[in-house]
Amino acid sequence: MKPKQCVKILADVLMTVGLLILMGYHFWDDAAHEWVGAGMFVLFILHHILNWSWWKSLFKGRYSAPRVLQVIVDVLVLCAMLGLMASGVILSREVFAFLPIQGGTAFARVLHMLSAHWGFVLMAAHLGLHWGMLLGIAQRFGTVQGANKLRSMLFTLLGGGIALYGAAALVRRGLPAYLFAQAEFVFLDYGESKSLFYLDYLAMMGTFIFLAYYAAKILKMRKGIKNHEKR
Repeated sequence: MKPKQCVKILADVLMTVGLLILMGYHFWDDAAHEWVGAGMFVLFILHHILNWSWWKSLFKGRYSAPRVLQVIVDVLVLCAMLGLMASGVILSREVFAFLPIQGGTAFARVLHMLSAHWGFVLMAAHLGLHWGMLLGIAQRFGTVQGANKLRSMLFTLLGGGIALYGAAALVRRGLPAYLFAQAEFVFLDYGESKSLFYLDYLAMMGTFIFLAYYAAKILKMRKGIKNHEKR
């Protein structure tokens, strides 16, 4: 694997870990939360530098349905990250405390909550849209051997089970209320198990990875059917 590809994967892994840490705000102190958030934004900038070719090709070529879906998700991820950055700077009491910012904290808290939860959903969807590429890398390195139908079915069933558990956790933790600003504050259970919290959030991430991956597959299948019908 080329060094650039290794750096890309490392940056994406660190961003995923950082995202999960940030969602568990109540398990870490404010300073740690802010520094991890600042690191996330640095990694996000690095991610875009490493994928600059995506920006250069944005207005080139034909836009198929899968490509439209991917661009929409990517642009929305960018919006969520910008919202997190702006609100995080306003709310900062550690990393950006030196900035002469006054007021706006009420709006910043709402924006931060919305951006954080939408960022979580959209980054998981973004990962799902690239899941096929990650499986291909795993296959090259021997982590996933061959295209055995039984193995493929087992992986699909496992993914479906994780997605169902994640959907249940999503409802149980009231994520829709945070996504659609139906709650002004995030409920934080300081006494809950850290392991259970992260298990739930990993499963919720799995739900959106699963949905995005199969949505892209369905769109590609439809594209293939249409192309076949034209012949």
